[in-house]
Amino acid sequence: MTLSFFDQFMSPTYLGIPLIILALSLPWVLYPKPPARWLNNRLITLQGWFINRFTQQIFQPLNLGGHKWAAILASLMLFLVTLNMLGLLPYTFTPTTQLSLNMAFAVPFWLATVIIGMRNQPTHALGHLLPEGTPTLLIPILIVIETISLFIRPLALGVRLTANLTAGHLLIQLIATGAFTLLPLMPTVAILTAALLFLLTLLEVAVAMIQAYVFVLLLSLYLQENI
Repeated sequence: MTLSFFDQFMSPTYLGIPLIILALSLPWVLYPKPPARWLNNRLITLQGWFINRFTQQIFQPLNLGGHKWAAILASLMLFLVTLNMLGLLPYTFTPTTQLSLNMAFAVPFWLATVIIGMRNQPTHALGHLLPEGTPTLLIPILIVIETISLFIRPLALGVRLTANLTAGHLLIQLIATGAFTLLPLMPTVAILTAALLFLLTLLEVAVAMIQAYVFVLLLSLYLQENI
């Protein structure tokens, strides 16, 4: 029984073909493309409003140099939100519960921000490794600590997204299993458990959106430090 709880996080295959490729390509099929007409329908209007609000919220503290990242970070936000939300549907697979996939998102974006900082402002970028006014004896220790914290950033991005989604899916499955087990024995307790499961599902929907937002927000903060 313990192993079956973690079977939902295994990457499914069909005829030897990993279905994670299909899961990753599905979000780009769901979103409609803006037509050439002057007036859009309600769905495209809502989609454009959401993207505009998100870009304003994320890029308001950044200077004009960071606004070049608006398209790619907004696309990443929509991509992660869609993957997280589709994973809450029954009999589906959540690719963002795989640490390897999340690290594949986190490492290139983090490395791009570091390279931009080293290329444009090398003195300012290296200055983050040593705070101003540090005592002489603490300089080597602080440089090592700040360097380690710099390289831990992409790992923290990937682990945070993986851990939050994995914990939520496991908790939903545990409570759902308990509700089905208690139904013939204690119907009242099973109904209360099902109500708790419904509230937990709503919470997991919020977590799916918030974690995607936090992922992109932290990337924008890393970008802000290096431009």
